[in-house]
Amino acid sequence: MGIKEGIEKLRIGFHRTFWVANGMELFERLAYYGQATVLSIFLRNKLRFTEIEVGQLSAVFGGLLYMLPVFAGTLTDKFGFKKAFSFAFAVLAIGYFLIGSTGMDAFQGLYEGLPLFWVLVGILIFTAMGGAFIKPSVLGTVALTTTPETKSLGYAIYYWLVNIGGATGPVIAYFVRDSLGIQYVYVVSALSCALMFFVNMAFFKQVRDATGEVVESLGTKLKNLVVVLANVKFMTFLFIFSLFWIMFWGGIFVIVPYYVTDFISKDAPFEIIESADAWWIIALQLIVNRLTKRLSPRAAILTGFAVSTCAWLLIALHPTVWTVVAALVVFAIGEMTHAPRYYEYISDLAPKGQQGLFQGYAFLPVSIAWLVGGPLGGWMYVNFAKGSEHPNTIWYALFFIGVVATLSMAIYNKFVAAQEARSAAA
Repeated sequence: MGIKEGIEKLRIGFHRTFWVANGMELFERLAYYGQATVLSIFLRNKLRFTEIEVGQLSAVFGGLLYMLPVFAGTLTDKFGFKKAFSFAFAVLAIGYFLIGSTGMDAFQGLYEGLPLFWVLVGILIFTAMGGAFIKPSVLGTVALTTTPETKSLGYAIYYWLVNIGGATGPVIAYFVRDSLGIQYVYVVSALSCALMFFVNMAFFKQVRDATGEVVESLGTKLKNLVVVLANVKFMTFLFIFSLFWIMFWGGIFVIVPYYVTDFISKDAPFEIIESADAWWIIALQLIVNRLTKRLSPRAAILTGFAVSTCAWLLIALHPTVWTVVAALVVFAIGEMTHAPRYYEYISDLAPKGQQGLFQGYAFLPVSIAWLVGGPLGGWMYVNFAKGSEHPNTIWYALFFIGVVATLSMAIYNKFVAAQEARSAAA
């Protein structure tokens, strides 16, 4: 297919609203990853919280941000994507600015005498409530603005733009921190979301669902939660998968910036270092998919876990800026190996007629990882790096979590394979 034919296919196969929604998602992810990259350092170095307190605050924000979409999706379906986007971007813009304001001299009189930890808890909960409406709105729009022939490509474009935002956000954050101050990273994130609020109001056109699908009530969502929790096989798989994301969020977004600034170089561009994962996903995702396409979903997940786990050994053996970057590249290769197959496996795992329900809980491991990985990452750093004569021990601790995840997945695969063999024999 020539370039002209490819462009024409993109023009015909996607509703204009598809591009508006995905463009807004790009800027939302740029804002999110820009501020997430500096969050640990901002809270510790600027606001003077301990690493454990930072982990607790991170858990509040990240845990809710990935847990609430399960329920926010119901309100999104009821009120429409345009209103949901407006609410989300307005709250995110205000929330990010408020986070940054806690570190600005101009607002110190406002926060003086207040328990700053609990003030931030309130701000982070407020911000997460806005962010929870983004995923249901974007993914719902993709579903309604693509044809059966272009749906797969539509989700690929969505995933690609998410990673572009994840790669460029930290780079912008570095230059803002270096020139203006770390607190102003949150102003940039706020401005990005405020701009998308006006883009949504001006250009987003609501697309109606022509399938006649009934929108579930919040009560039904709660009943479905019981259905999901009662599926031991599915919940076991999600728990195992959450171990990987604990390595990701706790390792890359909590421990890496601490370790780089404390033990390698206080002037190192830790934001750009952390973005290595996203840049390499952009560069290698299609190649890795092609090389691993013959693996079954379970085998691909197991392989991805094993590869990402080995990344921490690279840093442990020789901790420099470049070995940290190399480790994140290895981690990204493992992530690329299993991430696309994760949703495929959930679809296979779901009982007949419950595919949509089970896919709705696909972000649960990320939520668990934030809830656990934030506090755990802070605790691990205090006990294995900051308070140790051998700070490299922290990387072996992350390696241990990866080994547990990989072995657990191997045992799970063996158990499921035996179960499938018995079912086939019967």
